[in-house]
Amino acid sequence: MSAIGRAIWFIESHFAKDISLERIADAAGLSRYHLSRVFGLATGHSISAYIRGRRLSSAALRLAEGNSTILEAALDAGYGSHEAFTRAFREQFGVTPESVRKQRHVCNIELVEPIRMDDTRNKKIEPPRFEEGPALLLAGLEETYAYDRTEGIPSLWQRFNGHFGHIPGQRGNVAYGICTHSDAEAGGFRYMAAVEVADADGLPNGFSTLKLPKQRYAVFLHRGHISAISATAHHIFATWFPQSGLEHGEMPDLMERYDERFDPDSGMGVVEMWVPIKQ
Repeated sequence: MSAIGRAIWFIESHFAKDISLERIADAAGLSRYHLSRVFGLATGHSISAYIRGRRLSSAALRLAEGNSTILEAALDAGYGSHEAFTRAFREQFGVTPESVRKQRHVCNIELVEPIRMDDTRNKKIEPPRFEEGPALLLAGLEETYAYDRTEGIPSLWQRFNGHFGHIPGQRGNVAYGICTHSDAEAGGFRYMAAVEVADADGLPNGFSTLKLPKQRYAVFLHRGHISAISATAHHIFATWFPQSGLEHGEMPDLMERYDERFDPDSGMGVVEMWVPIKQ
């Protein structure tokens, strides 16, 4: 994965918090000076402008949904006062936070969308192992994404990770990324960042649940940086499955399993990719 892809992934996974150029450069494997230059050339944004735009865009969406007061949105975006937030918001979008909250939409402002991370489609992966997976009750946050616009998934994980370890009924310390409801015609799918839970009682607001049956899986390993995981998925479904003679199971379309071999801070490590197969 390119250095810029690693930098974008790190920013998208951490922009709600204060992050330094040093940490982004470390994640990218570049010096601060080199990252500042190549990031701007590759994306058309300075790093500081991109982070500021992503924070303010996230705040704008929250205000349009009516889920936050202006002060709450300001604090979550890293501004210490209503006045400083309003000034930055107007400079970014040309309108005030009050007007967006009142109008309940963002159609008249240009949000800073996540930059798409590059990947490679000629990735080679090792053959899978086969496992009998147990029935699971999963709980987490989910969103719908287009196949060619998955840049928002790291920020979904960023929100979910704020709950990880404190979810009522959570079982173990393994996280799951679940792809369901794939629709080739519509060009999108549902993605859930989740954990296994004992039951659905007392879950945080906005959480959804998903029951998976006991079934057989082909288990692949994605190694390296998480931003290249789509290349592994592409190889599984475009190359391995057509040659395997096997049929895909009912649900989920794909399950990512994140255990102690994966570092969520750097995005590096091993991720298991579980694909259900018909018996």
